[in-house]
This record gives sequence, structure tokens and C-alpha cells, in this order.
Amino acid sequence: MSEANRSTRPRGPDLQKDGFHHQARKRFGQNFLHDQNIIARIIRAIAPQPSDHLVEIGPGQGALTRHLLKDCGRLDAVELDRDLAAYLQDTLGTDPRFALHQGDVLKFDFSSLLPTRDEAARHSLRIVGNLPYNISTPCMFHLLQFQQWIADMTFMLQLEVVQRLAAVPGDEHYGRLGLMMQYYCTVEHLFDVPGTAFIPQPKVCSAIVRLVPHRHPPVQVEDVQCLQEVVRVAFTQRRKTLKNSLRTLISEAQLNTLPIDTGLRPENLSLADYAMISDCISRSRTTAHAAAPAAAPSSTSAEESHVQE
Repeated sequence: MSEANRSTRPRGPDLQKDGFHHQARKRFGQNFLHDQNIIARIIRAIAPQPSDHLVEIGPGQGALTRHLLKDCGRLDAVELDRDLAAYLQDTLGTDPRFALHQGDVLKFDFSSLLPTRDEAARHSLRIVGNLPYNISTPCMFHLLQFQQWIADMTFMLQLEVVQRLAAVPGDEHYGRLGLMMQYYCTVEHLFDVPGTAFIPQPKVCSAIVRLVPHRHPPVQVEDVQCLQEVVRVAFTQRRKTLKNSLRTLISEAQLNTLPIDTGLRPENLSLADYAMISDCISRSRTTAHAAAPAAAPSSTSAEESHVQE
């Protein structure tokens, strides 16, 4: 450990028992968990086993890491902060079950952690982490690109985000994030965590959530990108009725062919309802595309076309 990371000052809340001092960096959204009762509760919720391959995102100063490492078979940690990565490598790197990966989690290839990518490796990774609030949503959707390799994900998130993830139709927190996450995962809001459990103390409350990727989606859709588009457009104008919020995507006449009340607002529809609307739009687009005459060759190159978009 470098001398720059050691301090001779009296012990403070940001000073580890081994003398390591690290000032939380706002640009990384760092808030370090220190409440031992909350830490113990999180570990019980994760319940690491000797056969588990855990991946911790943003281990920080290792508040959870050390407890997880006691009982799991292997632990990979992804940490962006170079100083924290060096500290964890110095203090935990001698354990052959531990591997530290310094870098941006949003660019990390989680499948690279698997010894093989065959059927035996499917649903073998257990992801945990105290996600920085500023990247929590993109991080979760990045992880969903590797969902076939993931068994479950247990995260500390801002309470409002967890409420949105777990919301059901009619709930004030129900919207685009919850709908799409529930398409990919079972969502379980485990418990709340007060701001006093962190140093520095955040201005918002947090919560622990468990996400379990579906082996098979709860609804079948012909085009997931179309479903995403429908949900995005609907909730961009969530105070309007369905027939008005989706008028740029589907006509009222087409909506009326579906067993859905077009006078409802977007927050009153279920995932299955949005799947029906999405499939109706997909089939309509497919039919229109098949009936359209072939387009004349364009003089604009593919590269120029991409730039114009």
C-alpha cells in the first residue's frame, strides 16, 4: 500500500482499522456502508455458499467483500477507483479465490469471468453490489446483456429506484423502468437501509433488491425493441389516455381490436397488455413492409446515412 493512502491522524469514520484512509469521491458516487447490522443482514440475504461464484460491483473498502469471501467458492470484484482497487488487491489478493478487476463496470464483459461458456456455465454467476446512484439503471441493463450467465443479482440502490423496479399497475412508482425490468427479471424488494448506515451520509434512503433473471420471459413478444418503444412512448405522456399517448405508434382503430380499455392511462396497463400492443404494432409494420414497393438504390453511402441519422 502506498504511503499516500496511510494516515497518522486520529481514527475517523473514513479510516479503516488497518490505517487505510480514503476520502469518498463524489464523481464516483461513493458512499461507504459501515453499519455492521445492515452488513450482516445483507450477507444473510445473499447467503453465499461454497459452490457460489460471486461477482461484487463496487466493493469500495471491502465492507461486504470480506464477509462474502468467507463462505463463497470464488469472488471477482469490479472496482473503478484505482486507489480502492490497489487497497483491495493488497489486503485480499493473497486469497486464491479472489480476483480484482480495475475498470468501468459499464464496459465490463461479465462472461469473461466464466471458465467456459457452455450449458454448464449458464446461470452460474451471482452478482452483488452497492451501486452508485448515478449509474444504477445503465448498470442493471448492461448486466441484462449477460442474463443467461446470471443466477441472481442483489443490489443496494436508491429506495425510489427499488420502488420503481417493484411497482405494479396502478402504483405511483409504476413506469418504464419497472415494466422492462420485470420483463427480464423477478423483482423482490427485500428491505430498506437508512442514510445513517453510510459514510458520507447520503440525502436519500436506500434499499436492497433481489433480481432473478427469468429462464423464460413472463410474456412472449415478437420484437422486444418494439415493446421497449411502446413503453417509452406511453410513459413519456403518462397523464394522457392510452389512445392519445400511443397515437404516433398505433391507430385508435387498431387499439380497439385488442381486449384493452383505450381510455386507461399508461400506469394502469400490465406487462401483458403492453406485449399485446407491441405485437399488434410489429405485425402491422411487417405487413406494411411486405406490401411496400422496393426502394430505389440510394446514392448516399451507408456511412453517410449513419451520420445523417
